[in-house]
Amino acid sequence: MNLKKTFRLLPLLLLSVGISSCSDSGNPDEPEQSAKETTLRAAAEAYVDHTVLPTYKGMADAAIELYDNCETISRHHAEGSLTTADVAAAANAWKESRRYWELSEAFLFGPAADYNIDPHIDSWPLDKAAMDRLLTEIRNGADYSLDNNFGYGLLGFHSIEYMLFELSADGSTSNYHSLNYTPEEIKYLLMVAEDLRNQCVCLEACWAGTSAVSSEKQDILDEADLDKGKNHGWMMANAGQAGSIYKTFQEVAEEIIQGCIDIADEVGNTKIGRPHNGSTLDDRNYIESPYSLNSIEDFQDNIRSIRNSYCGAIAGDPSISDYIRSVNPALDAEMRAAIDNAISAIGAIPEPFALNASGAEAANAVEVVGDTLVETLEKVYSELSRQ
Repeated sequence: MNLKKTFRLLPLLLLSVGISSCSDSGNPDEPEQSAKETTLRAAAEAYVDHTVLPTYKGMADAAIELYDNCETISRHHAEGSLTTADVAAAANAWKESRRYWELSEAFLFGPAADYNIDPHIDSWPLDKAAMDRLLTEIRNGADYSLDNNFGYGLLGFHSIEYMLFELSADGSTSNYHSLNYTPEEIKYLLMVAEDLRNQCVCLEACWAGTSAVSSEKQDILDEADLDKGKNHGWMMANAGQAGSIYKTFQEVAEEIIQGCIDIADEVGNTKIGRPHNGSTLDDRNYIESPYSLNSIEDFQDNIRSIRNSYCGAIAGDPSISDYIRSVNPALDAEMRAAIDNAISAIGAIPEPFALNASGAEAANAVEVVGDTLVETLEKVYSELSRQ
């Protein structure tokens, strides 16, 4: 099971850079904000509206499509009419939802951590031995439920991946799963796909607010009893207001950058570094998305999530980069280059990652991502915290 790093939120006093401007909110009751706070407020608003919310919406939409396609697999399997096209449709929806999830990994704080959604849907490697035992129990008529029988190693993206993709004997290529599913496997697939859909919808609602998601998604939340009544996006965009957990927009920016540090460290030193440096079989098998051969894409999308968080997902958006560039343009240039270099270094690793994790390209990626990118992000964090 992947052990995600615990986010360290460091409460700091509101800092002033000595230049004040009036709040642009039009509310005369709001205090004046420093230029720093004004810049970071605009960055926080764009971050929520243009980075986080579209990412989680895309993930939830694709997860709903994935579940619907798994229902088709179940129905056609029962009818004896299952085709490779049915499996391919589900596999493609899995890849789409997976892409959005990896693009969200720089913001695993807040709801993803508060409600254990991250380990719930993204623990690896798959607990294959436990899954085989569970399928046998299902076959023998045992009662089973997600709450009582399924640990994190049997849920989420990687369990569904295993049910939709198959590796060749030598592990060099991936194909869609064969059509010879057992009835127990179909039940398992449908259950975990429904659970993934529910968790993805929950994440979107926790950032957007339940009233802002579609009626279909609200129905899913009600049926699954997953309406948390939370709007983390509002709290980030309204730092200092009653109801927000953030006192300042500097705190918001620091949390964003800490999220980037955490995923950069995980990609460089765990996702790539553990299989590369590990001496045990468990280390060498600690491969994310091994059955779909999606590992390299996963890693790169994690770094793209850092870029979206720092630079903004839409060109011209207000961003943390704007503030860093205004006070330390050399550091901003260094940060942008570190992100680009990390994506390139990961892309140089040949897929399948499992067969190339010990190579020179992986060694370079560990250094570029796990050392250089992490260290540069830490410089940005320090600059944000500077008095």
